[in-house]
Amino acid sequence: MNEKLTAAAKNKAPEELLFTYNGVLYPSMLCSPETFQALDTFQLRADDLLMVSYPKCGTNWTIHILHDMMYNIHGQEPPPVLSMLEFGTPDKFESLNMIPSPRVLITHLHRDNIPKSVEKNKVKTLVVFRNPKDTAVSLFHFYNSLPLLPNYSSWDEFFEHFMSGKVCWSSYFEHAIAWNDHIDDGNVMILMFEEMKADLAAAVKKIAVFFGINLTEEQIQLITDRGSFKAMKERSSETHGSMGSNIFRKGRRTGLNWVHMLFCIDSVGPVFSLCSIPSSPTQP
Repeated sequence: MNEKLTAAAKNKAPEELLFTYNGVLYPSMLCSPETFQALDTFQLRADDLLMVSYPKCGTNWTIHILHDMMYNIHGQEPPPVLSMLEFGTPDKFESLNMIPSPRVLITHLHRDNIPKSVEKNKVKTLVVFRNPKDTAVSLFHFYNSLPLLPNYSSWDEFFEHFMSGKVCWSSYFEHAIAWNDHIDDGNVMILMFEEMKADLAAAVKKIAVFFGINLTEEQIQLITDRGSFKAMKERSSETHGSMGSNIFRKGRRTGLNWVHMLFCIDSVGPVFSLCSIPSSPTQP
């Protein structure tokens, strides 16, 4: 499927690769207005495991960990149907409805745009964020390496769009502020990419406790070992096809001067206690 999407994208003009729905840009090769309309009425269950993240904040890393937890506890392999809520065609929701509980579901959507059933059914939601500096760099490289997205001719052009929210899934900062308002909700846990990178075993345990998953120390260690960036990158072509090298990009520190180009945002609450978190040395 990845190869077919990539081939189809190469025949499209840059402006055809994006569309706007309710004021937000989305990739046209992955999302559609019809899927968003069907998503409005999709019912999430109280025992679903929902993971929300802004693009390039550790989405695939966290998905892998959640699926590995399900495999260790329930022997449950990842389903063939796309679990990213906004991806695919509307008929996917029939298939999602047939998946037995507990389901692992993922989205990049802003909090205001996720299905109302999340709040109604008190679905536990893991929200993953990352230092905005590294998020911006990683997203810039993603745009310029993935045929499904239009390329940027310069960092300056991309940076202006990133800061103003003129990128897919809109503004990083608006996402963070929206979730910051719910940081004390019992059904919401906010986890930083940098926390996972600093101590993955502790992060795995924290995620398991939040979702009420009883893991042994041996299982935690196994999931940690399998969830290392090195292990996931080695399996990326198997798990993500031709897109694997783009998703699990082993980054190097760029020549960009962050001190001059980015500023700290420290006045909007706990989610933006980001300036004290060091940038990660690699940028998947």
